[in-house]
Amino acid sequence: MRLFSVDEALAFFESNESPRPVTIRANTLRTRRRDLAQALIARGVQLEPIGKWSKTGLQVFESTVPVGATPEYLAGHYMLQAASSFLPVIALAPQPNERVLDMASAPGGKTTYISALLQNTGLVFANDSNKARTKSLTANVHRMGCKNVVVCNYDAREFPRVMGGFDRVLLDAPCSGTGVISKDASVKVNKVCLRSRFLFRAFTDFQTERDFQLLAQLQKQLILCAIDSCNPNSATGGYVVYSTCSITVDEDEAVVDYALKKRPHVKLVSTGLEFGVEGFKSFEGKQFHDSLNLTRRVSYLPLMTMGRS
Repeated sequence: MRLFSVDEALAFFESNESPRPVTIRANTLRTRRRDLAQALIARGVQLEPIGKWSKTGLQVFESTVPVGATPEYLAGHYMLQAASSFLPVIALAPQPNERVLDMASAPGGKTTYISALLQNTGLVFANDSNKARTKSLTANVHRMGCKNVVVCNYDAREFPRVMGGFDRVLLDAPCSGTGVISKDASVKVNKVCLRSRFLFRAFTDFQTERDFQLLAQLQKQLILCAIDSCNPNSATGGYVVYSTCSITVDEDEAVVDYALKKRPHVKLVSTGLEFGVEGFKSFEGKQFHDSLNLTRRVSYLPLMTMGRS
């Protein structure tokens, strides 16, 4: 209730009880969105572009066939992917022939999007700390025809000791998931969302504010490693994108503010996204860096209906 106005809070709670729209991303390494749409329509899929902001996204309304098992899907012509997860890659804006690190990449939606934007040039290191999850990551990399991806299995905090000098780094950080309850309702009973002022509690996995502090501590370690893995002298890059699917300030603005204090040579720049609301520059008595207004909080419903948030 401290994060949102009353109307926004009610809309947020209601949206948590509704399933997210089914969206797919056309794989430009294998097809064009128009050709993909025509092929799926012929199979009985009702769909349309998700908004002017994306050149590859399609929203599926109804389908007479399993969207995750069509010949087009198996041939790697598209990825089942939430529209909101397009945004970190759009903000990263990888350029052909660059060297890019995706620090927490499974199951590969963002990794394969980066590969497509690179047009199979350069090199993408797709890392995930969970070895079991690298199997699905590897499968999607092969299915989507990504020839410039190297899959690796390290604790992301080991970067840049493992390797560094990347032109761009994407850190889609592990988080509490408080922004995707509609996709994973277990968040409501597995976590006590004290810092986000949720209206529920449960005596299970996350029982104290200390648990959230430990999670934020991990995120702060990861963002510093992401920055240190990026080459500040890159001729085309030198960019890091930090993103979460959490609404809590402790996992978002506070983490970025921490990074700016610990790495004074870093500055925030525009995400290039024309929608979303500005991040907090202060919250509950805490003052953040003045440039935090360049960060963006994006809600999925306006993103889907109007291309704005």
